[in-house]
Order: sequence, then structure tokens, then C-alpha cells
Amino acid sequence: MKNIREFKYTLGEEIANASTHAVGAVLSVVALTLMVVFASGGGDPWRIVSVSIFGATLIAVYLTSTLYHAIPHPKAKRLMRVFDHCAIYLLIAGTYTPFLLVSMRGPAGWTLFGVLWGLAAAGCLLKMLCMERWETLSVVLYVAMGWAVIATIKPALAAVPPAALTLMAVGGIAYTAGIIFYAWQRLAY
Repeated sequence: MKNIREFKYTLGEEIANASTHAVGAVLSVVALTLMVVFASGGGDPWRIVSVSIFGATLIAVYLTSTLYHAIPHPKAKRLMRVFDHCAIYLLIAGTYTPFLLVSMRGPAGWTLFGVLWGLAAAGCLLKMLCMERWETLSVVLYVAMGWAVIATIKPALAAVPPAALTLMAVGGIAYTAGIIFYAWQRLAY
């Protein structure tokens, strides 16, 4: 995989990335608001907390990406790239959180919750300490986190509704496909 330091976006790519991710950030705020409203209707604090965590990580990933692509100053851009990549780890853990704290809130759910948030913290530390050095390890960690539910598939099948399992599978496929585009650095935009 090509070293990130060597890859430069064109001005057009930066504008497109910053603009589309800014739209994503705004839509994430709307989504968080709607999720909290709907979760509040059931009176279950686990639902409210878990969708709040998911929504916050969704906002974080789009906001940090917007800033990374919008800021031209090299030192600030480098720092925002670290935050941008950390936010991906947080979003993966945040995406699992509603499933783990609501549907799978037992030993398997809590274990996977702890493992995923521990890996997210480790991934962020890895990015902060050596952004470019361990890029392949970072990508492997993204994929492993994205497919971590496989480790608890039996409890997941028993606890998570089929429609939600389908959404989890589609999300895993989308995260995995995103890595292909991330690695394909010659592809414009």
C-alpha cells in the first residue's frame, strides 16, 4: 500500500471531499437527533445511550474528514489526518454499540463491546504515534473490527433481529469495500 505521506489530493478532490463530508456531518447531526427522539420513545436508557454513542462517532468521522480535506496548512492537515483516521476506529466501535448494548447485552455483548472499544483506543494510539509507519496493520485492524461480530455469531443470531443482522452484514461489506477505494489512491475523487 502506498505511503499516505506520498499521496496528495488535487484541489478539486479536496473541495469535493470537504463538501461531501460536510453534507455527511450535517446529515449525521440530523440522524443523531432522530435516533435519540425515537430511542427516547421506548424509555430504555440503553437505547438512548447507545444511539447517542453511534451518532457522536458518525458526526466525528464526517466532521474530522471535512476539516482534514478543508484545511490547507500542512501541519494542521497532518494533525487532522490523524484525527480523521482515529475517527474511523471510533465509528466502527460506535456502529456496533447499539447492537451490543441493546440486543446483545449479556456476556458476549459486553465482551465484544470492551474488545472493540479497546481496539479503537489502540488504533487511535497507533495513528497518533506512527501514522504512516504501520498503515497495513491499521487497515487489517479496521477490517478485523468491522467483522468482529463473527466471533460472537451464535449469540448475535439469537439476540439480534434478522433485519438488524442484515444491516450489520451490509455495513461490514460497505466498510470492507471502502478499504478498496482507500487503497486505490490513483482513483480520482
